[in-house]
Amino acid sequence: MDTKLNVATAPKDSTFQVRINSEIKKTVEDIYAKTGMTLTDAFNTFIQQSLNVEGLPFIVTKNSKEALKEQSIAMLMLDLKRAEERAEIEGWIDADDLEKELGVLD
Repeated sequence: MDTKLNVATAPKDSTFQVRINSEIKKTVEDIYAKTGMTLTDAFNTFIQQSLNVEGLPFIVTKNSKEALKEQSIAMLMLDLKRAEERAEIEGWIDADDLEKELGVLD
C-alpha cells in the first residue's frame, strides 16, 4: 500500500455521495463546527486515518472504550520503543540540551 497517500494534497478527481438523515447531519455538523471542521473535513480526516492505519481508525466492539484504551497503550508502547531505538542510533539528548532545543528558560 502507498503510505504516501495524502487526502489533503491528492487531486480531487472522484466524488462520493452518502444519504443521511438531515437531523443527524445537522447534529454532526454542529459537533464538528465546534472543532473548526466541516463535515467534509471530518470525513477526509476519517479517510486519511484509515489510510494511515490501513483499516478503520477506531475499534468497533461492544466494549469500544476498553478496546480503545488497550489500543492507545499499545501504540504508546510502540512509539516509546521506536524512540528508544532511534536514540540508540542517533544518541540520547540530555535535559539541558532538550531545554535549549525547546527554548525553555530557567
